[in-house]
Amino acid sequence: MVTFLSGGTGTPKLLRGADDVFPPAETTVVGNTGDDVELGGLLVCPDVDTVLFLGGDVLDRETWWGIADDPATTTEELHRLAEAAGLESGPRYLPEDRQTDGRRIARWRRFSGVAEFMHIGDRDRAVHLTRTSLLDEGHSLTEVTRTLADAFDVPWTLLPMSDDPVASIVHTPEGPMHFQEFWVGRGGEPTVEDVEFRGAADATATDAVLTALEDPVVVGPSNPVTSIGPLLAVDGIEDALRETPVVAVSPFVEDQVFSGPAAKLMDAVGYDPSTAGVADAYDFADAFVLDDADGTDLDSPVVRTDTTLDTEADAARVARATRDALEAVR
Repeated sequence: MVTFLSGGTGTPKLLRGADDVFPPAETTVVGNTGDDVELGGLLVCPDVDTVLFLGGDVLDRETWWGIADDPATTTEELHRLAEAAGLESGPRYLPEDRQTDGRRIARWRRFSGVAEFMHIGDRDRAVHLTRTSLLDEGHSLTEVTRTLADAFDVPWTLLPMSDDPVASIVHTPEGPMHFQEFWVGRGGEPTVEDVEFRGAADATATDAVLTALEDPVVVGPSNPVTSIGPLLAVDGIEDALRETPVVAVSPFVEDQVFSGPAAKLMDAVGYDPSTAGVADAYDFADAFVLDDADGTDLDSPVVRTDTTLDTEADAARVARATRDALEAVR
């Protein structure tokens, strides 16, 4: 049995080639929900859904977001209506008093659906509509995720990190903004002063997550700050990681990040944007998988390989290195 911590695209890219190394029936994936937003009244769980769609073999592997070949008729009409009515496009937050009113799971991350700033296909939207409706019927996010995973025939056990809301808020000179505004709406351009995981102090890991973390854990090569950071901020998760074997795959080659805003965000929260900084952030990890070209000297055991994840064959190679690292620390 093994449990993967997943966020962004790094861990899903690793998972797509890991089946022969880590049998899906014996694998649990705990997904980041700090990036979740309520958009036009629907709860969107980007990191959980990437794993959901990957497991269902419908993921758009060009963008690593949404469902492949999914028409976006509703999104297109929303933009047409906004333009015709002279309504401003881009991220439109609901008023502050509406951010915490009503549906608790969506706190601090509520956006208007006018001229949506996130591209959502029609099949994708059906997932968000089903999720939100089941939550409104009284089901937990864990229960809803299990239902959706069954509908997509996902081979792994897929769990959200918590049933409580946590919002990744990026602090900038222009003021605080949700990570999705920072990354999707603003292209990651604003200067970052700090990152806050709002609500984490009141969030707890579910029994299902804590049980999964009793197994050996793989921290995939996702963004350490906004993909893995929200999980670590949830009560119970980091403590559990200190009690089980953990291997982390670095998303850096020394000080060069493979993709995304990890370097910028790590620098803002006080970690060196490098493999050494990742090791500092993951001081609970027992071993690391690094790229062959990464000469970083760590105090923990290291397995090196080509950590490129462009193809399924690449992912299988990195999965084998991850297995070797786990075997060294069990």
